[in-house]
Amino acid sequence: MGNLSPLLTAGRKLRRNGHHVRVMADPAMRAEVESADFEFVTWRRAPTGKAADPTDLSDMSQWIRRVVFDPCSAYAADIRDEIRRGPTDAVLSLDVLFGAALGAEASDVPLALLSPHVSLRTLPGMPPATSGLGQPKTPQERAEVDVANAAVSQMLNSFLPLLNRARVDLGLAPLADVMHLFDRADRLLLATSRAFDFQADALPYNFRYVGPLLDVPNWSKATQPNSRQAATWPASSMRSGRRRVLIACSTGAQGQRDLFQRVVNAMGMLEIDAITTTGPNLKVTDLRAPQNVRLISGAPHDLIMKDVSAVVSQGGHGTVTRSLLNGLPQLVLPMGRDQAANAARVEAKGAGLRLPPTASQMEIAAAVDRLITEPQFATTARFLGEAIKVDIDRSCLVDEMETIAAAGRRMRRPSAATTASRRA
Repeated sequence: MGNLSPLLTAGRKLRRNGHHVRVMADPAMRAEVESADFEFVTWRRAPTGKAADPTDLSDMSQWIRRVVFDPCSAYAADIRDEIRRGPTDAVLSLDVLFGAALGAEASDVPLALLSPHVSLRTLPGMPPATSGLGQPKTPQERAEVDVANAAVSQMLNSFLPLLNRARVDLGLAPLADVMHLFDRADRLLLATSRAFDFQADALPYNFRYVGPLLDVPNWSKATQPNSRQAATWPASSMRSGRRRVLIACSTGAQGQRDLFQRVVNAMGMLEIDAITTTGPNLKVTDLRAPQNVRLISGAPHDLIMKDVSAVVSQGGHGTVTRSLLNGLPQLVLPMGRDQAANAARVEAKGAGLRLPPTASQMEIAAAVDRLITEPQFATTARFLGEAIKVDIDRSCLVDEMETIAAAGRRMRRPSAATTASRRA
């Protein structure tokens, strides 16, 4: 769901400009897609449910193999079938769906890969998404980043035979490096703010920052019968004048119950009030809360953030960005994927703190106390949030999609001479 929401935001932007958008997604996402008034198309051969997104992240290499490389041919076949089913001027796909990229390339349809987080493609001078490293400032730190990037490339290229087998079966030339798959896309759209990101030595020719895509997901609005009421604070909290904190559980299933139980317990050690949104993969009954913590399934975070002094999360890109847009410092406890990269940027920019997901209740409480008592975190968060707003307002996503779609139509349109020859 964390990746679906940015895609639907992109779809809304395109639809407002007069384009027809259909969304191919997991059957479990049908309600979310159709509530946004998009045509829903399901995967037929590609894995769905937990098979598409295993919750066991203990071996990241095997997780990547199961999610990205093993199902390449199935995703490609589904994409090709859908392109043949109806007119398609361009495909916008999540960057992690390598098979979808193959299906678009084999169909000769323009492709944009969307990264709703930091770049999965390794970039010179920028730490890889899974490393948690900061922006290198010394020769030694640069060497660490280079080693980390090389390790990511080596790991991904260990699966290159699987990728190339799928490519050859589709009539495509094999690649010499997995990273070349990103370079073959017409556009690589990074849905984050350049102000939030680290700096690379250079960017690929097809690389574009398009700003965060942050529409509120319908599941969050629909979880409570009255979202505005769900997001309100108890009367005792209103009278106390105490600081308030939002605890935002991840939308992904990552076995985070124990982590957030420690977070909730830590709030009981502080003279604050807190709201915890458990999200779609935890139940309110999964957690036990002290008297100063309210547990709810979900509510639009923008409503809650108007009343809080800090945010605690695993570091999902949407939550991190919303916090900054609201000028809120945050504590990030990443458990995997892009969360470590987001946490590194929050910490490096001075807009918050990060702790490992194994942090104790006392460590979590001490970090939250710093965020709400030391003013420099909020000052930096507000400054960064203003820069992110500018990037959102200047988003070029629609322009870039229209550019590649128009180029694709021109390439497929037969010339006058060819048309006359066919008629003859």
